[in-house]
Amino acid sequence: MNISVIIPTFNRCESLRRALLSVIAQSHAAREIIVIDDGSTDATATMLKAEFPEVAYYFQNNGGVSAARNAGITRAKSTWLAFLDSDDEWLPEKLAHQVKRLNANPTLKVCHTEEIWIRHGHRVNAMKKHAKPGGWIFRQCLPLCAISPSSIMIHRAVFDAVGLFDTALPACEDYDLWLRISARYPVACIETPQIIKYGGHDDQLSRKHWGMDRFRIQALQNIIENGALQTDDRSAAIAMLLKKASIYSSGCKKRGKNAEAGHYLELVERYQADSLTPK
Repeated sequence: MNISVIIPTFNRCESLRRALLSVIAQSHAAREIIVIDDGSTDATATMLKAEFPEVAYYFQNNGGVSAARNAGITRAKSTWLAFLDSDDEWLPEKLAHQVKRLNANPTLKVCHTEEIWIRHGHRVNAMKKHAKPGGWIFRQCLPLCAISPSSIMIHRAVFDAVGLFDTALPACEDYDLWLRISARYPVACIETPQIIKYGGHDDQLSRKHWGMDRFRIQALQNIIENGALQTDDRSAAIAMLLKKASIYSSGCKKRGKNAEAGHYLELVERYQADSLTPK
């Protein structure tokens, strides 16, 4: 199985080195490794040229992680695409486990894995709600981001069917894509952790943007409105939008963001009416 590995990066020279070493150490070798540098001003380019000449390196003006991943998808030569964030790393058998599962189930086109969390240098036990699901997981994807980008392997045909990462979303772009994918495809899950996710650093998007749920609300609106959901999944998506928008509106009101609070209250009223309309 030929696999292209896509790594977006921005000013993460040191952690990118760690990520690349974990890809090179895979027992199932990738066909190619692609690094999309989203406008780094650190030593990323110099480090890659000196230490990883075999890596396909592309520089672009800063456009965000979605634009970087999409650029990697466009350039990749393989049928199967695996993603790795430059601040995470893979365990050595990650690709091998996924290849074995996918070869045993040829109709599957998406596979992810469990993960290990490291925060400020210490391992953190994930809560039960963060356990990684498998199968038809659309409804498990509604409350939170149920798939780590660093764990996912996707057949190229999936992107042809559902589209690429949404560059209009500054964050939660992965949540948006997993909704589109899980509404149409079952997702295989490797239950043993195959990646290490590092958190707590200052450049994480969750620290950059207040009120991350507003991007999830937009993603829910998008998938509800595109007409692709079955009736029960659509009802579940509306219910989650109502919950998130109500909570977010209350948070805006507490912070004195009255106009924004009003917008989300109008959204709640609109989708409450929609949910009562016979389909």
